[in-house]
Amino acid sequence: MTAAPAPLRFGLAGTGHWASIVHAPALASTEGIELAAVWGRNPAAASELAARHGAAGFGDFDAFLAEVDAVAFAVPPDVQAGLATRAAAAGRHLLLEKPIATSEPAAEALTRAVAEAGVASVVFFTARFQPDVRAWLAEVAQQRWAGGNVVWLGTALAEGNPFNTPWRREKGGLWDLAPHLVSLLWASLGAVQAVTADAGSGDVTHLILHHRGGASSTVTVTVGAPEAADGSDGFLWGEAGWSRMPGETGRPADALRLALTELAANIRSGRTDHECDVRFGRDVGRVLADAQRQLDQRQAGARSPG
Repeated sequence: MTAAPAPLRFGLAGTGHWASIVHAPALASTEGIELAAVWGRNPAAASELAARHGAAGFGDFDAFLAEVDAVAFAVPPDVQAGLATRAAAAGRHLLLEKPIATSEPAAEALTRAVAEAGVASVVFFTARFQPDVRAWLAEVAQQRWAGGNVVWLGTALAEGNPFNTPWRREKGGLWDLAPHLVSLLWASLGAVQAVTADAGSGDVTHLILHHRGGASSTVTVTVGAPEAADGSDGFLWGEAGWSRMPGETGRPADALRLALTELAANIRSGRTDHECDVRFGRDVGRVLADAQRQLDQRQAGARSPG
């Protein structure tokens, strides 16, 4: 009988709400993976979360890297970009959150580090790892669609919401929610070749995506919606009629287990490509960065005299 391969030792970078309720439980319960270490900017929080899952806690990132084969990140994107670049350079495989960075130079540096090190990467666009979404994507691939429309009204900025974090208050729905929707529209309508962006009140952002092949789609996002408006909806349309997108799962740890399983399979086989790898994360980030430039230019123009 062939012995089962030794579990891959994963480290978790991050100790916040998402790390605690999704990443740590998924890492601790995915077959073939061992949650071996937790790193945090607050060493006490890292030790506390690690103890809950029988792992070791670290406040030193290099010491943390020395104990693992791969790192799952659950930290703000500007923090993730630099740390993940260091992890890749050290030969560690990467499970990344979206967006992979909040600037194009940081995303490019991370993507380059992954390529130079020859490590595997997966970006956790949650819905892309839901079985119902994958079934829907396979179904809509059989038809030609003229366009799509998606709206996600989030309430992360509500008082007491655990996702009301500094980076979301600064970057808003464009960087927090839009990556998920751009990823889905990219997969269903074709690569995004250009974006047109405009803003509403608060952090409300409207995008028009222009896809390879001629389709176009619209995205509306905010993380500052009133509680009564919280929710999302989306559909494609064309000669076949309408096709409604499945919603985000209420069980994100299940989706993360699938992402980890696919990353682990690539690590064991030596493959580094995945439909949601760091290169795709970079490409989605380019769309967001272009949209941000347009919003900033409009805001600057509105402030200028005359």
